[in-house]
Amino acid sequence: MTTAPSTTTDGVEARKPRRRPAGRRQPLRARDTRAALLFISPWIIGFLVFTAWPIIDSLYLSFTDYDVLTDANFVGVDNYVQLFNDPKVASSLTNTLIFALIKVPVIMVVALALALLLNQASQRTAGFFRTVFFIPNMTPTVAVGVLFLLLFNGNQGLINSVLGVFGIQGPAWTTDPGWVKVGLVLISLLTVGGSIIILLAAIRNVPIELYESARIDGANFWQQTIKITIPMISPNLFFVFIVDSIAALQTFTEAYTAFSNTDTSGGFSNSGALFYAIYLFQQAFSFLHMGYASAMAWILFLIVMVITAVQFIVSRRFIYYEGDQS
Repeated sequence: MTTAPSTTTDGVEARKPRRRPAGRRQPLRARDTRAALLFISPWIIGFLVFTAWPIIDSLYLSFTDYDVLTDANFVGVDNYVQLFNDPKVASSLTNTLIFALIKVPVIMVVALALALLLNQASQRTAGFFRTVFFIPNMTPTVAVGVLFLLLFNGNQGLINSVLGVFGIQGPAWTTDPGWVKVGLVLISLLTVGGSIIILLAAIRNVPIELYESARIDGANFWQQTIKITIPMISPNLFFVFIVDSIAALQTFTEAYTAFSNTDTSGGFSNSGALFYAIYLFQQAFSFLHMGYASAMAWILFLIVMVITAVQFIVSRRFIYYEGDQS
């Protein structure tokens, strides 16, 4: 950028910046754009090939009768009509929604409680327990499913053995449809570490002056938590709520590992744990009903989109964003 001389009030010559013509900035901007596209081109290609194209293709397959072994046969909306008349679709979707309604609040309450406790601990202690809580997230979900059988076995499981010491008759976690979802929710608490870290980071970003003012006014810990902490970290709570809700609606691995039969019949040993994603998997890979499974996948996608949209609409009344004056 060049400058032009000018004279100040005291006679001293000054130089004012001269703007570069707009035409000269265009080649530089275009060159930067090309460089940026070049750097992100591997991701763009991967997204188009491995994500966008399979999504579009699955939409087409949802209108076909396709079993992988023969060519797809276009059948229109027959798969969707059959889907709404399939009682297992209704039962598996009901199982999934009940599981989500139990799991998401429990996960959020436990994550918030542990994050509040870690915030009161010393830096070294908090760092140690952050690691302890997060390590189970690195455990393969298949191993979590096997662990569920070891802990919640009605006859020899560790949970019922401990309850028996206190004279309590433990429930049939793995066979009673009414208890299997509760057991799966409890085992899912092993992977609550990610939510804890997110909420702990949010709590530590709350201005300390707010707590000092509240203490001067006589507010105790619970009053500070309800009136200051929760409103200030509400965007993070909402993020955890959205992520956990989507994950609960797509629950698959733990229940499938614990209850699926090892034969090729596509059987499932507990109807209470037959979640929507599991039934979708059975239709696709046990029965080779790829068109029907694609229709099920798109219905699940629409359900998740609707639930998420409702959550965003409702959240406008409860979420506080710093600097938001509305």
